[in-house]
Amino acid sequence: MKVLPGWVRATVAGLYCEPGDFFIDPWRPVKRALITHAHSDHARGGSAAYLTAEENVPLLRLRLGAVSIEGIPWGESRCMSGVRVSFHPAGHIRGSSQIRLEYQGEVCVITGDYKRHSDPTTVEFEVVRADILVSESTFGLPIYQWAAPESVIQEIAEWWSSCHAEGKNAILYAYSLGKAQRLLSLLPPVGPVYVHGSIAAINEVYEAAGISLLPWRPVSLWDRMEKGILLIAPPAVQKSRWLARFEPYEEAQASGWMAVRGRRRQRALDRGFVLSDHADFYQLMETLRESGAEKVVFTHGYTEAMVHFAQQQGYQAYLWKTDYAGEVDTESDRQAGGSAVDASPGEFPPTASP
Repeated sequence: MKVLPGWVRATVAGLYCEPGDFFIDPWRPVKRALITHAHSDHARGGSAAYLTAEENVPLLRLRLGAVSIEGIPWGESRCMSGVRVSFHPAGHIRGSSQIRLEYQGEVCVITGDYKRHSDPTTVEFEVVRADILVSESTFGLPIYQWAAPESVIQEIAEWWSSCHAEGKNAILYAYSLGKAQRLLSLLPPVGPVYVHGSIAAINEVYEAAGISLLPWRPVSLWDRMEKGILLIAPPAVQKSRWLARFEPYEEAQASGWMAVRGRRRQRALDRGFVLSDHADFYQLMETLRESGAEKVVFTHGYTEAMVHFAQQQGYQAYLWKTDYAGEVDTESDRQAGGSAVDASPGEFPPTASP
C-alpha cells in the first residue's frame, strides 16, 4: 500500500506532486518549488522558480538571493495543472505555512514545521481539514509538553535581571531566524540588548514588516565597559573564542530540547529554557484529530513513536524519512547547489512498523 495518494510521491529531490509538476520543500534543485518556510533545511537554493506564502517572500529572498520567487496571500487558491494549491498559516516562524493540495476531490495537507502557541511575530496556526495529513513530529514523544510561553519568558527575564544585578552579561542562544525575533518581541526591557550579526539582518526584515521588537543593537557596537547586557546569538558560537570578550557571563539556551536535562548538561549551559517553535506531542495529536484525516504520514522527528501512537488511536499511520532537521541547534545552512533539473518521481518507502 502506498503511503500517499498516487499523485503525491517521494523522489530523490523530495516530495513531488505529479499532476501539478512541482515539489514541496525539495532538497535538490528542481524546476518549481513550493516552500513552507525560510529555514535552510526547507528552503534550499538552486531551483528555477519558487512559490510561497506572501508573508514569507522577504525572508526567502534574504536567504536565497536574486531568484524567481512568487508569493500568494493566505488561503488564496492557485490551480496548477488541475491541482488546487493554497498556503495556510503554520505559526512556526514568520511566513511559515502549511500547504493544502486538492486533486480530484482528495485533499492532502503538508504541515511543514508548525506550532500551536501564539506568537506576535507571525500569524497563528490554522487547522486545515484533510483526507491525508503529512505532519512533522520533531517533538513526538509524551515527555515533550510545553508550558505557556509567558511563564518561560518570565523565567528568562528573571535570569537576565540576576545577571544584570551581578554585573554579568547574559548570553542567550537561539536560532537566528524565528526564535531570536520571537524572544525580542516578548521579553521586557531589563537592560541593553545586542544581537549577533546573523540575527541583525533578519531583525531588519521583521521590523520592515511592522513587527515590534525590543530595542537592539548589533554586537559590533558593544562597548566592553558595558555589563549586564543580553546578547542573543546562534548556538554555533558557543565555546568559540569569540565569546571571551564578554566575560564575565552566563550562558543559556531557548529550545524545546531543553526539556531534557541531559541536553543542557551536554552543552554545559548555566540555564536551559524550554521554548520551542514546534508543536509538542499533545499538540501534534490534537492537530491530527482536528484535521479529520484518516491517514497520516509523520516526517522528521520521532516518526516511529508517532506512528505507534496514531495507530493505537485507529489511524492509518505511516512514516517517511526526510532530510529535514526539525528544531536545529546549529547555525549550519546546508544549501543545495547546481542548476534546476527534472527529478524522476518514485514510490514512497514501504510502510514501517514502530
